[in-house]
Amino acid sequence: MTETYEVVVVGGGTAGLSAALVLGRARRRTLVVDAGEPRNAPAAHLQGYLTRDGMAPAAFLAEGRREVEGYGVEIVRDHAVDVVRDGAGEFDVTLGAGRTVHARRLIVTTGLVDELPAVPGVAERFGRDVLHCPYCHGWEVRDEAFGVLATTPMSVHQALMVTQWSKDVTLFLHTVAEDELADEDLRRLAAAGVAVVPGEVAELVVDADRLTGVRLADGSAHARSVLFVAPRAVPQTGLLERLGAEPAQTPFGSYPVTDPTGLTSVPGVWAAGNAAGFAEQIVNAASGGYRAAATLNGELLFTDLDAAVARGRQ
Repeated sequence: MTETYEVVVVGGGTAGLSAALVLGRARRRTLVVDAGEPRNAPAAHLQGYLTRDGMAPAAFLAEGRREVEGYGVEIVRDHAVDVVRDGAGEFDVTLGAGRTVHARRLIVTTGLVDELPAVPGVAERFGRDVLHCPYCHGWEVRDEAFGVLATTPMSVHQALMVTQWSKDVTLFLHTVAEDELADEDLRRLAAAGVAVVPGEVAELVVDADRLTGVRLADGSAHARSVLFVAPRAVPQTGLLERLGAEPAQTPFGSYPVTDPTGLTSVPGVWAAGNAAGFAEQIVNAASGGYRAAATLNGELLFTDLDAAVARGRQ
């Protein structure tokens, strides 16, 4: 038999758990489908979340699960592999283990996956001394010797940004030709004191489990203790696509069109966190999940009240 929930939240990261907390406290029968694959798993600590700065991401999520389960929310470790909208505008969600659940409303918080440059050593050290976000990790590596691995001309922006945390910055052009850089960008790099090194990066140099340098294809090595990269963000929005949610093309991928509460173009379906946008940090994801859940709860409440009024008129 198919179990019925008022709300199914697909995704058990910060946005999903924040939504579930609001829904549990609102006495909504809620299921969280958690694949257990958080984007920030490689990081040792999370930063920038007031009162939780420096907390381990795994501990943060464990505390979140404990809180929402205290309000009767059910959490299942599984993937949502399919979703179908029925004639009543509600949803059947199929899980990887074969279970099917019915939901009156959906919140999709499936996030994104970072695809890293194919340079030996980058994936192995990502989240340690290979980093992507200075707001997340810049303080911890301040004043060290930074490298920035260019993958597009937009990498200039990253190189300029990280100079707020260190004045020793080298931009490795890697697969970007110097003539692809705008004159204004070259002037800014010079003004910021950023060294620009042409040539493809062949590998990272590691000694005693610490990044010590970057080696180019020509064999030359450059001493660096931190390398910033710009992963390709791949939104995990397959469920939204199956439901026909309207997409919006951005420089960082295709994300669903949403209103300010996270409501997509599909009635009854909200998106939050990195399923709704590239730049959602943990604090933004928590806020987005909260906003979506509060809006959804009100929508359900008044839908049911209006239905009761209509029945009374019959």
